[in-house]
Amino acid sequence: MTSSRSTEPFVVLRADPARIVTRLFIPGREEVGPGNSRAGVVIDRIMGLSDEAVTETLDDIDRRFSHRHRDFSATLLEHAEAVHSRVDFEALSPSRRRLLGACFTTEYSIEAAALCNPSMVLAPTQPDNGKTAFVMSVRGVGEGHRSSIGFRTGTITELGAVELDEPGPFPVIAKMGPGHHRRRVFEAMLNDSHHDVENCEFVLSGLPEEFGDSELESHLLMLAADQTTSRDTEVTISGLRSMARSSYTTSFDDGTELSERVLWPHAPAESHGMEDARFVRFTDDSGDVSYLATYTAFDGVNIAQHLLETKDFQYFDVSPVCGDAAVGKGLAIFPRKIDGRYVALSRSDRETNTLVYSDHVDRWSNATIVQAPEEPWEIIQLGNCGSPIETDDGWLVLTHGVGPMRTYGLGVLLLDLERPENVIARRTQPLLLPSPAHRDGYVPNVVYSCGALAVGDLLVLPYGMADQAIGINTFSVNEILASLTAV
Repeated sequence: MTSSRSTEPFVVLRADPARIVTRLFIPGREEVGPGNSRAGVVIDRIMGLSDEAVTETLDDIDRRFSHRHRDFSATLLEHAEAVHSRVDFEALSPSRRRLLGACFTTEYSIEAAALCNPSMVLAPTQPDNGKTAFVMSVRGVGEGHRSSIGFRTGTITELGAVELDEPGPFPVIAKMGPGHHRRRVFEAMLNDSHHDVENCEFVLSGLPEEFGDSELESHLLMLAADQTTSRDTEVTISGLRSMARSSYTTSFDDGTELSERVLWPHAPAESHGMEDARFVRFTDDSGDVSYLATYTAFDGVNIAQHLLETKDFQYFDVSPVCGDAAVGKGLAIFPRKIDGRYVALSRSDRETNTLVYSDHVDRWSNATIVQAPEEPWEIIQLGNCGSPIETDDGWLVLTHGVGPMRTYGLGVLLLDLERPENVIARRTQPLLLPSPAHRDGYVPNVVYSCGALAVGDLLVLPYGMADQAIGINTFSVNEILASLTAV
């Protein structure tokens, strides 16, 4: 089971283009290409329709779409409200309001192009039937290469069989709420920018270590009123507001199933996608459990690490991560502190596996290299495949190596429990390679995981296959440990 040959997955989850969400759509302001809003002329045409035409059109819309979404009428009315300032909304009949909303609504297939980057953790609530419940995050890629984070649920039987639940029928995007900000993150991000230092200190010095949108806005207004003694205040204010938009909260209604919940890009820094989420079940020093995940925010040109925090997968806190060790992709947080400090794996230099300590979960600097490319199958670059798994023998780290023809294989490291910067052992051969049957897809010749789950001696490994589908395989932890070569 631990050979480096291509291993067929026991479970395969394929991208489903029928998994769709509704989004606000503004004619003329499509995702690509230039153009101004055509909302006004569209509204004028709707207002010019006869009542009979409105009724007939709505009947057709309901027939074709109402069964595809939960609370479809409520969605149409919500999107109509988004443009209510352009029309005498109170004078509109309920039917015309719904038609107005339908003209400003579009469907988006969240998995139309690809399904990949799985990360598996223990579910917050466990059944009492002897099975182990898990949550698996997935990256869905749709039109325009826009990525979102979805979820699947399932169980592992006492015999080690993996059972995936059927996902809920109505995927839904989280509702966005106000952000929670940390002054140290703002200060670190400003160190790398070119904003006026005096202006920034004027705003931040009066704020507590943690603050909300309203507190920030009040201090920005104070700076705006001080233009007689400060220069470039408008630039500073715009920059700080842009940074603030990377922090927000999201929530889902109680009636949604976990597998229906979709984390959709809201911040400018992630406008083109939320990629490679690495979830970990984190236990703090008091024994309190939460779930943390780092992910790559992509705006179409730049990438940045962001952080998700949740206790129940219903309410999420989203914020940026800073520091030179958080540059690029592949930040994976350990499931507990070591010597009172957070620890993470990183690949900030884009080719080695590094380790970094921090007093704060959102700021990572001064990483130490723990593994450099050495074997032919990893000669181009290395990275981690999610957060380390604690065993009696050490921290078990699944890695990925990139070799000739940009072929990805999965490897293994074992790190010291108390000094994880020290490598105890490693696999010289990959644990998993792309199968001939699963080499072709959105990104060929790739197997890639963002996090596995250990239940006793059973390692449950979900991994993307050519970014086209997700496979799930199981291994013996003890057999993997026995296959390692001491360093």
